[in-house]
Amino acid sequence: MPAVPLPSPGGPPSSTQETTSLGALSPFGPTPLPVAPDGAGASTLDSRALAAALSEVVRGEVRFDKGTRGAYSTDASNYRQIPIGVVVPRSVDDVIAAVAVCRRFGAPVFSRGGGTSLGGQCTNTAVMLDMAKYLDGIESVDDKARIAVVQPGIVLDELNKVTRARYQIMFGPRPATHTHCTIGGMLGNNSCGSTAQWSGTTAQNVRRLEVLTYDGERMWVGPTDEQQYQEILRAGGRRAEIYRSLRELVDRYADDIRARYPDIPRRISGYNLPDLLPENGFNVARALVGTESTCVTILRAELNMLPEPPSLCLLMVGYQDIAAVGDRVMTAHQFHPYMIEGLDHRLLEYERGRRLNMPALHELPEVGAWLYVKTIGDSLDQARDRAGALLARLQDEGGVIAWRIYDEEAEQERMDKVRDVALGATSRVPGRLDTWPGWEDSAVPPERLGGYLRELRNLLDDHNYDEAPLYGHFGQGCVHTSIPFDLVTASGIGKFRSFVTRAAELVVNYGGSLSGEHGDGQARGELLPIMYGDRLVRAFDEFKAIFDPDNRMNPGKVVHANPIDSQLRLGVDWRPVSPDTHFDYPDDGGFPGATLRCFGVGDCRRRDSGTEVMCPSYVVTHEEEHSTRGRMRLLNEMMRGELITDGWRSTEVHDALDLCLACKGCKRDCPVGVDVATYKAEFLAHHYQRRLRPLTHYSLGWLPLVARLAAPVPFLANAATQTPVLSRLAKAVAGIDPRRSIPRFASRRFTDSFRRRGNRGDGHRGRVVLWPDTFSNSMQPHIAASATVVLEAAGFEVIVPERTVCCGLTWISTGQLKIAEWVARRSLDVLIPYLREGVPVVGLEPSCTSVLRSDLVELLDGDVDAVRLREQTFTLSELLNKRAADFTPRVSTQDGSLPAAIVQKHCHQHAILGFEQDQALMARIGLEPQVLASGCCGLAGDFGMTTDHREVSLACAERVLLPAVREADPTTVVLADGFSCRTQIDGAGTGRGSVHLAEVLAAAVRGQQLGPYPERVVGVR
Repeated sequence: MPAVPLPSPGGPPSSTQETTSLGALSPFGPTPLPVAPDGAGASTLDSRALAAALSEVVRGEVRFDKGTRGAYSTDASNYRQIPIGVVVPRSVDDVIAAVAVCRRFGAPVFSRGGGTSLGGQCTNTAVMLDMAKYLDGIESVDDKARIAVVQPGIVLDELNKVTRARYQIMFGPRPATHTHCTIGGMLGNNSCGSTAQWSGTTAQNVRRLEVLTYDGERMWVGPTDEQQYQEILRAGGRRAEIYRSLRELVDRYADDIRARYPDIPRRISGYNLPDLLPENGFNVARALVGTESTCVTILRAELNMLPEPPSLCLLMVGYQDIAAVGDRVMTAHQFHPYMIEGLDHRLLEYERGRRLNMPALHELPEVGAWLYVKTIGDSLDQARDRAGALLARLQDEGGVIAWRIYDEEAEQERMDKVRDVALGATSRVPGRLDTWPGWEDSAVPPERLGGYLRELRNLLDDHNYDEAPLYGHFGQGCVHTSIPFDLVTASGIGKFRSFVTRAAELVVNYGGSLSGEHGDGQARGELLPIMYGDRLVRAFDEFKAIFDPDNRMNPGKVVHANPIDSQLRLGVDWRPVSPDTHFDYPDDGGFPGATLRCFGVGDCRRRDSGTEVMCPSYVVTHEEEHSTRGRMRLLNEMMRGELITDGWRSTEVHDALDLCLACKGCKRDCPVGVDVATYKAEFLAHHYQRRLRPLTHYSLGWLPLVARLAAPVPFLANAATQTPVLSRLAKAVAGIDPRRSIPRFASRRFTDSFRRRGNRGDGHRGRVVLWPDTFSNSMQPHIAASATVVLEAAGFEVIVPERTVCCGLTWISTGQLKIAEWVARRSLDVLIPYLREGVPVVGLEPSCTSVLRSDLVELLDGDVDAVRLREQTFTLSELLNKRAADFTPRVSTQDGSLPAAIVQKHCHQHAILGFEQDQALMARIGLEPQVLASGCCGLAGDFGMTTDHREVSLACAERVLLPAVREADPTTVVLADGFSCRTQIDGAGTGRGSVHLAEVLAAAVRGQQLGPYPERVVGVR
C-alpha cells in the first residue's frame, strides 16, 4: 500500500480568548485548585456553564452527570478523584474545540485511553477527554516504510489485528492489557510490556506526534535537525517559542541529564529529557511520550511498525528462588530472545487460589521461581535449537531444578496467560489480604537484578509484606509486585509511605528507575527528587511550563505531584454504609467489600469476538458505565455516599445496571471474579422495595407461576398471547416489545406426561432426579422428554419431583429476592430426601442449572442442603461423561458423513457450568460442531423482551450468532441449550430453528439420521 499523505493540521484555534482563572499559578509553584467538598470540581468553576458551552461546540458527548463522573472516578491505581465532567469527542476537531472551551473557563484537562493506569494518571478533578470510544481510526499505513498513522483511541490489539492481517507488520510493545489498552494511553505512559525486550519501549517506536497545547497551538513534532529548527524559528509564533525554550532548557541542563539519567532499558520515570539532547536528534515527539497528559493533548501518532517475528519457542526453567532467576538474565541475553520474564512461586499460588490457568499450572512442577524465555528464529527449528542451546548453558551454570520447552503456538499462548493475568490474579484472592499497586514496576540494570531482588524481598519482609509476589520483565530489569498495603488506617498508610520511600532509595542505589513501565502519576511523582535530585526535578517543572504555563494539563501528576498518600481510594475516612442484604457475600465481608473487588485493569473493555468478551452491553455501546468496571465504580460510589447520596434509590446506579444482561461473564472472565448479575439483583431488590416495578418484573418475573396457572388450560393462555389482537393487548399489559413473540405454552407439561407414564429405565446405573425447569416443562417439554429417553437408554432410573419445583431464576434476575428465597426453600424441601441419599440432579436449562450450582447457596446463607444441591447438580453431559462413559450412541447422516453443526454456547455454560464436558460428549457421539465465539445471545431472559432493550439485545446477537446462523448450510444443525438462545435464533428472522443437545442425543439413541431438525420426542409415552 503506498504512503498516504498526512492530513494538514489546519490553522490553530485562536489563543487570544479570555481565560477565567481558578487562581494565580506560577510554573514553578502552582496554587492548588480549590476543590468542592464532594471532590466534584473546583469551587470557583461554574461547571453547568462549562458543560453548556462544551455542548454547543462538541459533536460528541458532553457528560457532567453524577453517573458518568462516578464511573470515571478512578483508574487502576490507589487514587480517586471525581472528574468535573467527561467529554467523549467524535473527532480531532471535537478535541480542539473542547480544549478551547476549557481554556476559556480555566478548567483543567486530561486525556484518557483505556483507563488502566496504576499510578493515578487517569483520575483527576478536571475535564476528562475519553478518546477510546470514537477516536479509534487507522488513518494511513505505508507497509513498505512500515509506518502507520493512528488516532489515540485505537486499541493495540485492534491495530495489530488489521496490520498483521494485511501487511504482516505490528506495533511492537505489548502490555499485559493489550486487548483493551489504547495507543494514546501507551503514549501517555511510555508503555512497554513483555515484548519490549524485542521491540523497545513505546517512545522508541514513535516517529512523530500531532499535539495540541492547552493554549491552542496545534503542531506535528518529531526529530528536529538544525535546518528544521531554524525554519521553525523563522516562522515565529507559539511553536517557535516552544522550540526555542526547549533548546534553551536542554542546553542549560545537558550535563545534569547526561549524568543523572540511568542508562537502563526501562527508565520510565520522569520526563524524557535525554531525547532533546543533540546526539539524540532533538526529538520533541519522544520527549513528550510518557508525559501522562501533563503537557499536551495527543491528536494523532505516526508509529514505526515492525515485521512479525517469524518463529518463537518458549523455554521455562525452574530455580530455587526468584533472585536465582534474576542472576541468569544476562545469560539469556546472549541469545537475543524475544522476551525474558520471571515469576515466583507466590504468583502461581495466587493463580491457583483463584483457579486461573489451571491446565497450564498443572504442567509446571512446584519450584521457587521460573525463568521464562522466548527465543526467536527464522524457522521453528532454529528457535527451538536456540532454546535448547540456552537450556544447556543454564544447566552448565547450575541451579536448574526443572524445565519445559513449548514450541507450539497454542501451548505458548496458554503459558502467556499465566503471566498476563498476574495483576488480576494477585489483587483479590479469598483468604489473603487485598493487594494494591504503589511500588509495582521498579526497574534496575539487568546485570544487577539478582541483588536487587534479594534486597527488595528483605525490604518487603521487614514491613511484613512477605506475601507479595515478585515477577516481571526481567530481561530489562523491570520488577512487578502487588503488595498488601493497609490503606485504611493511619498506621497502615504511614507504613505504606515509609515502604515506598525506602524502596525508592533502594532502587536508586542500584542505578535504577522508580518506574519501569507504568509511569509516575501520583504514585511516584512525589518521589522523583530521590531519583533525579532537585535540579533535574526543577528541569521537569520548566519542561511542563513550556507547554502548559498555567498548569491546566492533568495537574498534580508527575510534577508538583499530589502526595502519595492523599486522594486515596480508601484512606482513613473510608467508612461505607453496611446495609442488610439478601445475598451472602462471604468472600468480601459483605456488600461494601464486594464493590471494592474491581481494581480497574479493564479486561471488561475487550471488544474482540469470543466468549472472553465478558460484558456484552459494553461491546455494543462502548460506554464506560456499561462496562463491568464502570458499574462497579458506581456501586462503590453508592456505598461511599458522597457523590451518589441516595443509596439504593439511585437512578444513576439503576441506569448503569439496566443494560446488564445478567450473563455472568464477569464472574468467570473478570480477573477478580466480580459478579454484576448478583449485585444487580441485590440492587433491584432494594431499589424497588415498596415501589411499583416495571411491568416485565410482574409478567416475566412471575413466569413460573403464570405457567403453572396456564397448565390446565394452555389453549386459553395461547389464545390470549398468540392471536393478533389479543397478543398486542397481552404484550402491552406485560410490558413486552410488540415486535417480540410470546412463547407458546405446551398442550401438556412434561411432568404431567411423565407421571402418567412413569420411569422405564432399568436403573442399573442408579437414580437421577431430572429437574423440570419452567421452560423445559411448560413450553418445550420435548426437550425434557428427549433427556428422559437418553437417561433411560444410558441405564438410569429417572425421577421427576412429585411437587412443583422452581429455582427462582426469574425472580432473582428481576430482583424479587424475598420471593426467590421462598421459592428456593420450598423447592429445596422437595429435594431433600434425594439430596441426602446422594441422588444426582440433572439440569437441562443452563440458566436454571447455574442457579442450583451457584446463586442458591448465597441466597440461602450457605444452607447445608443448598450446598448438597450445588455439589450434586450436573448437566446432562457431565452426568453421561462421569457416570456412563461407555454409553456411546452415534449420530449419523443420510450420506454417512460427519454431521455438520454450529453451537451457541449459553453464557451460563461458559460462566458457571463449564462447556468442556459438552464438547467431550459431542466428540463421543461423532459430532464435531463449530462452537461460535459469540458470547451472550442478547435475549437473556426478560432483558431482550422489552422495547427499551431491544436494540442492544439484537446488537449482541448480530455480532456473531445471527450472521453465523444465516450463513449456515440448510442441512447444518443449530445447537442451543438455552431457551433464551433458541428464542433469539427462532425469532430474529433467520429462517432457522435450533435444538437442544438432548434432542440430538435422543436422535442418536433412536438411530435417527441427523438433519437440521432431529425428529422431536413429543412426549414420554
